[in-house]
Amino acid sequence: MSTNGPTGYGQNENPYDGSNPYGQQNPYGQQPPAGQQPPYGQQAPYDQQAYKQEAPYGQPGQPGYGVPPQQPYGQQPQAGLPHWLGQPGGYGGAPVPGSRQLAPIGERLVARLIDVAVLIIPTLLVFVVLGASILYYVVAALLSFGYEAAMLLTQGGQTVGKKVMKLRVVDLGHGGKPAENSLLIRAAVYTLPNAVYCIGSLFALVNVLFPLWDKPLQQALHDKAAKTVVVKES
Repeated sequence: MSTNGPTGYGQNENPYDGSNPYGQQNPYGQQPPAGQQPPYGQQAPYDQQAYKQEAPYGQPGQPGYGVPPQQPYGQQPQAGLPHWLGQPGGYGGAPVPGSRQLAPIGERLVARLIDVAVLIIPTLLVFVVLGASILYYVVAALLSFGYEAAMLLTQGGQTVGKKVMKLRVVDLGHGGKPAENSLLIRAAVYTLPNAVYCIGSLFALVNVLFPLWDKPLQQALHDKAAKTVVVKES
């Protein structure tokens, strides 16, 4: 009896000789000969799928999964600060190179106490002459204004206290020397309210404490009026 009958359904034949029955799958991992396409429904091996290919880890434009973009070395976000004003490099860390830093509030307070000490003898002399009168408060306020304005204008934004603590008043917009009228406004807002009995003392207290909650520039009220900030000299 002849055995050369038609191939039965499901019988294995060479899958690429043109006689492979419909639906028969190529064995896993086996590739068709060059120039020949795999049967309908069959997929190319995994490494042949172009859409699965990815750039190597770390290649530009292809950061690793879950890895946030990195800032350039030495650069930190400004957190609302002017472009010329940097942030410390962390608690106890060094400042960012090439940037100016806000003056610590404690050092500003010490600088103010030094300035008070400078004025204490002239102020006492005025008190001895005028006593606790309205005129005394006016003259004492004018004396403080004259000292503050003269020092800021002639010493590049520094008073005696700021020189000792290495602090300086600078313009908020560009970080350089403030205009003369800005320094005069700053000195006036800081000192002249003291001419008003009781109310002036209350204003002075609020003004000194204002940098504690003013974020991120730590400005006192006289800084806001003059558009200045106090920085730490390097």
